[in-house]
This record gives sequence, C-alpha cells and structure tokens, in this order.
Amino acid sequence: MDKICKRSELLRAAQEIIALNGFHGAPTALISERANVAAGTMYRYFESKDALIHEVFRHLEERFFRSIMEAYPAGRSIRERFIHIGKIFIHHCLTFPMDFRFLEQFHNSPYGVVHRRDKMLAEQGSDIMRDLFDEARRRRVTKDLPNPILFALAFGPLLDIVRDHILGFIALDEGLIESTLDACWDAVKFAGED
Repeated sequence: MDKICKRSELLRAAQEIIALNGFHGAPTALISERANVAAGTMYRYFESKDALIHEVFRHLEERFFRSIMEAYPAGRSIRERFIHIGKIFIHHCLTFPMDFRFLEQFHNSPYGVVHRRDKMLAEQGSDIMRDLFDEARRRRVTKDLPNPILFALAFGPLLDIVRDHILGFIALDEGLIESTLDACWDAVKFAGED
C-alpha cells in the first residue's frame, strides 16, 4: 500500500469508527487495524489522534462545501441561496450517512465547540453560511438575531429531520424537504419577507 493509500485508509477508518463508536470508542490501535496498517503507522501521517480527527473533519467539510458550490445561485435572493444550502445539506447527509454521523460526533464534542466558535465569531475570513446571514441581517431580510441563534433556528431542525429519517421515524421526500426548508426560512425571516 503506498503512502497516499495508507493516509486515505487511516482517514476513512477514523471517520467510520468515530461515526459508529464516538471518540472514546476509537483508539488509535483500532483505527490502524481497520485501516490495515501497523499500529505506529498513523504517526507517520498525523502527529496525533487529534490531528487525524481534525483532518477527517477538514476533508468532510471540503466535500460538503464543494457540494454547496455546485450550481450555487450566487447573485440570487437570500432565500434562494438559503434553500439551496439547506437542500444540499439534507441530500449530502442522506447520501453520506457516515459523514453525518461523524459530524454529529464532532460538533457535539470539544473539537466542535472550538471549531464552531472560530467560525461563528470570526471577523476575518469567509464562511458561506455566516456571510449569508450577515448579508441578510444587513439588508433586514432576517430577524436581527446573533448568528448562533439564526443557525439554530434555520439548521438545527435540519439536523433533527436527517437523524429522524436515518432512524426511520420519518421518510423524507422532496415535498417534505421543501416544506421543512420553507418552515426553517419562516423561522428566521422578517414577517412578510420572501
């Protein structure tokens, strides 16, 4: 197995084990075994388990961002861009359930808290969702609430419906996805705003 394959296998194995067992249930020995590499091999590619976890997250975030940017309706209304991001989020999570499970673990851990704080409160750099809500508030399209509250109102329900679909509590179809996204938009927009 060449270096690129070993690194990729370690990333895949870490994602899978963490998605299924959580961070504490993912010792490096198990990750190495699942990747079919010797126990110490991981440290040739990643300086620590934390570095491996951050790299898995970065890889998944990049894949999700590429999905969002495909046919992104730049220049369209804030609502249209919001709906696009929401649909992509739902379909991405349903297409890649292990990504979703890993991201749930990540965002509900100290790793996710630090990452979220950096993304939400950063005044430098660009983040497509943060930028969208910043623009929406400036243009008075959404309620004047802090980004963490807008995110919770808009995207929190999407996490729940994806989880409920995966667990078999609901069966998502395009109509239900669109109705849910409309309801999420209604939660953040000013009354009378389209």
